[in-house]
Amino acid sequence: MATTVEPSWRHRIALRLGRAVLIVFAVLALLSMTGSVPNNLGLTGGKLAPCPDSPNCVSSAATDLRHAIAPFVLDRSLGAAKEEFKRAIATLPRAKLISETDNYLHVEFRSLLFRFVDDVEFHLDGATKTIHVRSASRVGHSDLGVNRRRIEFIRALLPETMRRAR
Repeated sequence: MATTVEPSWRHRIALRLGRAVLIVFAVLALLSMTGSVPNNLGLTGGKLAPCPDSPNCVSSAATDLRHAIAPFVLDRSLGAAKEEFKRAIATLPRAKLISETDNYLHVEFRSLLFRFVDDVEFHLDGATKTIHVRSASRVGHSDLGVNRRRIEFIRALLPETMRRAR
């Protein structure tokens, strides 16, 4: 019959300390996944930034199917349309309005578990009566369709006349 040897108290303490250090590093790694604020947010030349090559972004300005999403209709004043978007966004969990101008909104959305941040931008273009949208993850490659579903969910919260581009 084989006998088992109990680990020494020093060995047990070393194992516990090693696990604690590993957990601390794992938590710090997860917290760092929120990413830094991209430097391409906002309007440049009256347009939102294009999507990167990765599939974790959708934009109404994109021409490829992987990134393209329909814009919204600007069927009322800029101020009234912005208020509609702000009301819709206020109903969504973990959404935070970061900045706004007369014709622009930037909202951050955080995922529940890992606190990943997605940046959602709306450009209210009075000249074309269109509201362009861009939604992109700060980190990672794939978002498993989260950005597209979020924009379509926001679309469903808006009045019918604002939902689809003409």
